[in-house]
Amino acid sequence: MMGRPAQGFQATRLPRAAALCEGRYAAGVESTPTRTPRPLVSVRTAAVWAVLRREQLRAAGRELTVLDVGGGTGGFAVPLAQAGHTVTVVDASPDALAALTRRAADAGVAARVRAVQGDGDALAGLVEPASVDLILCHSVLEVVDDPAKVVAAIATALRPGGAVSVLVAGRAAAVLGRALNGHLGSATALLNDPEGHAGARDNLRRRYDAETAAALLGAAGLTVEETHGVRVLADLLPAAVLEADPQALLELELALASRPPFRDIASQLHLFARHP
Repeated sequence: MMGRPAQGFQATRLPRAAALCEGRYAAGVESTPTRTPRPLVSVRTAAVWAVLRREQLRAAGRELTVLDVGGGTGGFAVPLAQAGHTVTVVDASPDALAALTRRAADAGVAARVRAVQGDGDALAGLVEPASVDLILCHSVLEVVDDPAKVVAAIATALRPGGAVSVLVAGRAAAVLGRALNGHLGSATALLNDPEGHAGARDNLRRRYDAETAAALLGAAGLTVEETHGVRVLADLLPAAVLEADPQALLELELALASRPPFRDIASQLHLFARHP
């Protein structure tokens, strides 16, 4: 079941000291006399971090037990640990987990980050039922053998009231991207394939739109509260535009993130769902 669309995000400027980790706070810029102002939150992840920040505020200072499925080198896990939460990262790559361990140690949060080798398809055997407050499942459902099985395992692992952050590749963006680059056959194949797969040379097994992703989560008993587009503009603009005014781009990206039809042509779709 789809939740009500969230209102557009507000991007605010924050002092340097607020940037303890990428994305922990609402987007801001850091200015120096010799550099173009840079957002403290990447335009490519700002919409996701805005939702995760609200969930942390909802916890009212309580330490969350977090599971990051396919979390790799810790781009989300380490900042969440820095924010005071305990994070377990499940990833199939030993090299990524080794980099995660080093990153956590460098950030001073090694005691809060645990690395577990495994893949999403085996999640049910790696996590105790009803043991997790927040699960991140980013760029996983596109590549696993059985996404419904993975989502069911996520629902089982969540405590009542717990939430999951799901990030998936968007079908519409992939179709448009291929067409604009002259690959009309690939665009047509991707459009017509039931799972949004473009053929043998496609490195993703499937892609989603907002409805199909929400249906997948709903079938596991999860309630979708928010749906946003991630990288609505960031992958479309030339580097010169990206560099010219990062703060303005960030604010526009966040404003478009929750507004169809702009949301629906984003490179990725972010769904935030809750266990009843």
